[in-house]
Amino acid sequence: MGQRIKVIIADDHPVILFGAAQALLKFPEIEVVGQARQSTELIQLLQKSPCDVVVSDLAMPGGQYGDGMPLLGYIGRQFPTVRIVVLTMLENPALLKRLREVGVTAVINKSDDLSHIGLAIVHVMRGQEYIGPSVRLALDSMGLSASGQQRDVVLSKRELEVVRLFVSGMTITEIAAQLKRSIKTISTQKNTAMRKLGIERDSELFQYAQSNGLLNLSAYVGDGNLDDAIPANT
Repeated sequence: MGQRIKVIIADDHPVILFGAAQALLKFPEIEVVGQARQSTELIQLLQKSPCDVVVSDLAMPGGQYGDGMPLLGYIGRQFPTVRIVVLTMLENPALLKRLREVGVTAVINKSDDLSHIGLAIVHVMRGQEYIGPSVRLALDSMGLSASGQQRDVVLSKRELEVVRLFVSGMTITEIAAQLKRSIKTISTQKNTAMRKLGIERDSELFQYAQSNGLLNLSAYVGDGNLDDAIPANT
C-alpha cells in the first residue's frame, strides 16, 4: 500500500492518549507521529512534524492557543491541509453545526470504542464525514442530520401553539391560564418541542421561531384536533 497516514493525537487525559494510540495500532495504514496534552504542544508538533490528521479533544485547557472552536479555527487557518477528528463528551446539535463551520466532519464521543478513531481517520482522508455511534444515536433521537440540521422535525399543534405563545412574550403561567391547561402540561409541551428541535436555551428557541416564521403564525383555535402533527418548519 502507499504512504501511511501520519496522525497527531491531542488530549489532556493520559489514559485517552494511551488508549487512542493503542487502538490505532490495529490500523496498519496509520502512523502516530506525535502526542500532545494541550494546545501549545499540539501547535509545536504541527510545526515540526507535518501530519495528515489531528485527533483532538475538544476541551483541552491550559495551552497558549486555547481549546475548542478557537483552537480548531487556528489549526484550520495555519494548517489548511490537515484533517481534524474531534473527541468530545458533548452531543449538542449546535456544537456539531459550529464544528462543521470550521471544517470538522468527524466527531467521536469518548464513550465509544476507541477503534472508531481509526475509522474516522480513514474516512476523512477519503473526504468523507464520520460521526461516531453515540453522537449519531443522539442526533437520531432528536430527528437531526449529521450536520446538526433539523431533519423532518414535527411538532404537534399543541406544541407549536405553546412555542408560538411563549416566543410572543407570554410566560408559562400565562399560557396555561389562556389555554386552560396546567402549568406542568404547558411546561412539558414546551420542553418536548425544544428537545425535538435540538434546542437547549430559550434564546435559541426565539432565534428558531424568528427564522422559521413562528412569530407570525395566527393563533390556533381549539377544534378538538390539536394533536394533529404538522412540520415545525412550515
